[in-house]
Amino acid sequence: MARRTTIANRWFLKSFSAVVIVLVLLDIVLYCMFRSYFYSTVEQTLRSELNVISTVLTRYYNSSSTGSGTNYSNEVRNTVESFTKKDRMELMMINSEGKVVITSSGFEPSNSYDMPDYDYAVKDEGGIGTYSGYQSNGEKVMAVTSLLETGNTNYNAVRVITSLSKVDKQLGIIMIFIIAISGAIIILMLVLGLYFIKSIVMPLRQISVNARKIAKGDFGVHIEEKTDDELGELCRVFNYMADELENSEKIKNDFISSVSHELRTPLTAIKGWSETIATSPGDKEVSKKGMKVISEESERLSNMVEELLDFSRIQGGRFNLNKANMDVFAELTDAVIIYSEKARQENKTLLYDEPQEIVTIFGDRNRIRQVFINIIDNAIKYSAADGHIIVATAVTDKAVIITVEDDGCGIASSDLTKVKAKFYKANSTVRGSGIGLAVADEIVAAHDGTLNIESELGRYTRVVITLPVAKKDEQ
Repeated sequence: MARRTTIANRWFLKSFSAVVIVLVLLDIVLYCMFRSYFYSTVEQTLRSELNVISTVLTRYYNSSSTGSGTNYSNEVRNTVESFTKKDRMELMMINSEGKVVITSSGFEPSNSYDMPDYDYAVKDEGGIGTYSGYQSNGEKVMAVTSLLETGNTNYNAVRVITSLSKVDKQLGIIMIFIIAISGAIIILMLVLGLYFIKSIVMPLRQISVNARKIAKGDFGVHIEEKTDDELGELCRVFNYMADELENSEKIKNDFISSVSHELRTPLTAIKGWSETIATSPGDKEVSKKGMKVISEESERLSNMVEELLDFSRIQGGRFNLNKANMDVFAELTDAVIIYSEKARQENKTLLYDEPQEIVTIFGDRNRIRQVFINIIDNAIKYSAADGHIIVATAVTDKAVIITVEDDGCGIASSDLTKVKAKFYKANSTVRGSGIGLAVADEIVAAHDGTLNIESELGRYTRVVITLPVAKKDEQ
């Protein structure tokens, strides 16, 4: 099994490593820049000194009557011996054979000098050569040689040389400072990065742990919301999800309890009256009453089972519609007729002014009638004693609007947003499975329509169904 790559590992391998590489490259670039600057400064200083000395000697040579005589030699020797900057650099005179003849240090000239700069000067058109490197004794130096335009073979060139040890030492101090800053940046970034990664990883681990708890059925878990960023939003969404799952679980349990009760009631009635009829075979009145109860309760069971089947089809994505052009008001009228008798038996008034026009929609006739039946049935159930149920219609250019209003107990504002949810029952004292309205909402949505509920607790409930009329090319 491959080792799991954590966020911290990925951050270290990518971001942290990239920063370290950039800092190292930056240190190298800075070193090269400072080295170039310091060495260029030393070279300019040497060239400046060399230019002054060369100018003085050339002028003296040109002004001397003999040029190569004793006076010129003395002047050269005096210039070299009186060189004022011998504590920082050394002045040398070189003959035409490339040998040092005089030095400002006072040491006897040696033929063992390594002078690549003299060779460069001889080859250079301008007569100037520069060299930086190590001498035979291991000392790092920089030297500049300039050929004299005098024609004197004894003093053919002037050379200035200086040690680079102090420059390299200064350069080393600067680089130590730069490396120390880079190291501090790396350490600071490591500390802040680990803190930042921890602030991300810990909530994610908590989410992972709580997600496993939710998977096992524990919906009461929550995550502390410490930040107001994307991670905080993730925690809020997770807590919202946990609350919704807990609420859904509660609704589902209530639904199971409600359905169990709703199934038990008609089954108990059917069983009881069946036994009564069986024990009273000669009593026609009892048999007639019992058969009526059995028929009604069987119808209730059939409707409940049909609702459960519809709900199962919706959940499984197998909710198919057989759409065709249909008269929506004809189906509404049939539903009103079916429930008019029920309203009368419960001493309630169902008011409906049947439209005379024909309005065509493209839909499933049976499903649309199922929606109307469910809405009207609910209105009768929840309306007040001796109450009124009003069924009204309206038509626009693009839609037909059916409104069913009752003057019953109404729905609390806290329940109004949930009343179309699956399994939800705003009033647990009223018989029903709690999924009929959810199924009706799904059916209307499948017809590109809307089902909206308006209510005021203790006064009324109004259901507004809007369905698009069939287009001319569909009619």
